[in-house]
Amino acid sequence: MIASERVRALALSGLILAGFLALWHVGVQPDAPTGPALDPEYAKLVGAAAATGSQTPMPGPLDVGAKLWQHIADPFYVRGTNDMGLGIQLGYSIARVLAGYLLAAAVAIPLGFAIGMSPLLYRSLDPFIQILKPISPLAWMPLALYTIKDSSTSSIFVIFICSIWPMLINTAFGVASVRREWLNVALTLEVKPLRRALTIILPAAAPTILTGMRISIGIAWLVIVAAEMLVGGTGIGYFVWNQWNNLSITDIITAILLIGLVGMLLDQALARLAAAVTYPE
Repeated sequence: MIASERVRALALSGLILAGFLALWHVGVQPDAPTGPALDPEYAKLVGAAAATGSQTPMPGPLDVGAKLWQHIADPFYVRGTNDMGLGIQLGYSIARVLAGYLLAAAVAIPLGFAIGMSPLLYRSLDPFIQILKPISPLAWMPLALYTIKDSSTSSIFVIFICSIWPMLINTAFGVASVRREWLNVALTLEVKPLRRALTIILPAAAPTILTGMRISIGIAWLVIVAAEMLVGGTGIGYFVWNQWNNLSITDIITAILLIGLVGMLLDQALARLAAAVTYPE
């Protein structure tokens, strides 16, 4: 039954993709030529052929597929500071995301444990969490650049500050939601606090903690693209911005597809880890 549902879902996904590609292909077909471009600025931006309608300025799925294959065939080339393969650019972005994300986990999970186990600490820190949590991560970027004076480290700090809150809140919630009877049994057996935290609280709260980590990795991957557009240098966000400056829409769409693919892989890795530590009721 489950296998047939998966097959039907996969078939429906294939139909949706085919329909989207067909609409995309039809939508970018050029109109009949209308003569010289009326707007010189528009002609300069997209080219004279596109401005007159004899060529569409938006690439079709075949153009994007060819460009995607070109990048996949040679992902690690280096021909200059502003000309590196997408594999290298993605590598820089993933490294920054993982650095900031792991730093956030190292802070958020222990602190979340402490908050979840202490109502007093929760009430004391909750106002600060509620004030800092809604601040856009990119609002921290100017301050980070001013104080740290390094664009790559500033990007890691932005990832850290945006990743910490979902992990912190979910960890505190998961720890505070552990069944009271389990803790009472541990107290009856005189289990020491550290052992109680590792053998009772952590396994019970692990699914909630990993849910927070899954939310955080999605936010981190979302933010790194915007951060790299601001600071420049390397990374997939810088690649997108650089290709916009070069008016290479095909490269931009290719990068967008790869950003989505990497984000999905990161999310699915944590989803599988969360499923592995979730016990049936």
